[in-house]
Amino acid sequence: MKRFARLLVAFSLCLTCFVGIAPQAMAASWHSSTIFLAAEPATGEVIRNSADSKLSTEFGKKIDLNNTNVRSFRKYPGLYPTLARKVVDNAPYKTVEDVLSIPGLSEKQKEMLNANLDKFTLTSTDDTFNEGGDRYNNGYY
Repeated sequence: MKRFARLLVAFSLCLTCFVGIAPQAMAASWHSSTIFLAAEPATGEVIRNSADSKLSTEFGKKIDLNNTNVRSFRKYPGLYPTLARKVVDNAPYKTVEDVLSIPGLSEKQKEMLNANLDKFTLTSTDDTFNEGGDRYNNGYY
């Protein structure tokens, strides 16, 4: 009987902690989403920052050689991490084909890049994506 009473007390303590924390987490989540929604002016105009504008273009679907970080190359076998680092180090590019002119590329690396040219795009460089070390380590650990 004592064992049952202890189990019941432990269960009720756990339940109390969960019930006390869950509403706070839900309120914080709701609060952050309302801040985002409140950013639209009364005119109905949608406010977009430069990162959102870029992500709605081809940049969001392909690898933008002038702005994308090294980790974006992971989905293409053979490009990550060594070749991706060389591409990022030698940016910005004027044309997608300029990536084939990176100094020090082996023939195999040129073949890999050439095989993936259709997966690359270019937009003008944007500080949102290029500031600091974000192109090498954008917060994923």
